[in-house]
Amino acid sequence: MELTVWGIITALIVGLIVGALGRLAVPGRQNMPIWLHMLIGVGAALLGTVIARASGFADTAGIDWRELLLQVLLAAVAVALVAGVGRRRGVTHR
Repeated sequence: MELTVWGIITALIVGLIVGALGRLAVPGRQNMPIWLHMLIGVGAALLGTVIARASGFADTAGIDWRELLLQVLLAAVAVALVAGVGRRRGVTHR
């Protein structure tokens, strides 16, 4: 996997979008700042790309919808986990 400046910039932009979509995919209210959703999205985008490349379905012409769906699912799971941990921490501190 070749890592270029343009590839990093693209991953960041896609990650921001994936973070927002991951937030929308999780039902209910998440008591998390938007920057944390975006950070989770960037991580999910990078992890999704690694998994897609390892699985062999990231090399398509144009937009790879399967890779994008994988990234959004990873972001949604991560947002749900982080939001759940935050809720539990908030309950125990009361």
